[in-house]
Amino acid sequence: MSTAGLLIATRNRGKLQELRDLLAGSPIELWDLNSFPAINPVAETGSTFIENASLKATGYAVQSGMMTLADDSGLEVEALDGSPGVLSARYAGVGASDQERVDKLLTELSHLNTGNRAARFVSVVAVSDPSGTVLNVSSGVCKGIIVEAPRGTNGFGYDPIFAPEGFDTTFAELSSEVKNVISHRARAFRGTAKFLRSLTLRGRAG
Repeated sequence: MSTAGLLIATRNRGKLQELRDLLAGSPIELWDLNSFPAINPVAETGSTFIENASLKATGYAVQSGMMTLADDSGLEVEALDGSPGVLSARYAGVGASDQERVDKLLTELSHLNTGNRAARFVSVVAVSDPSGTVLNVSSGVCKGIIVEAPRGTNGFGYDPIFAPEGFDTTFAELSSEVKNVISHRARAFRGTAKFLRSLTLRGRAG
């Protein structure tokens, strides 16, 4: 099979490299949005992670004419009825910093005065063909708790206040090697990588 192209709907080089590692040895050439400077942003107007991932995958696939992968991820806190959820990146307002989002979440939890600090990170990855048809959806979940104060510097977003099950450390205190095995995004990407490899195998068989 000749090399296939896959657009990753991100400008984050780290996310692109994560996919390259997972698809090592596969005849798939990965691109990201930096290769399409004129492409129009796709609004995340869905009410679920699946809807937003699918919106981005289909929207960028149709514009680029390439098979496209997009993900939507967020933090769900049990005591906050699943918030911030799909609004995780905009929880403290558009343009807010990671620290402002973390501060808002910790403040809201403290006002509840509850001992329930259960939470989970969720990631959904969708793949669309160039016509805008969703070919595959994979999801990953990482359960844990919200710690009382931020700890660690190896991470972003809510990583400094989330301790995954089985660990006394936060995501931001874990090494990238460990986090890339147990994280919600890594779990979702592994499911996607399996699907993409099956496509290339079918292509070779044909």
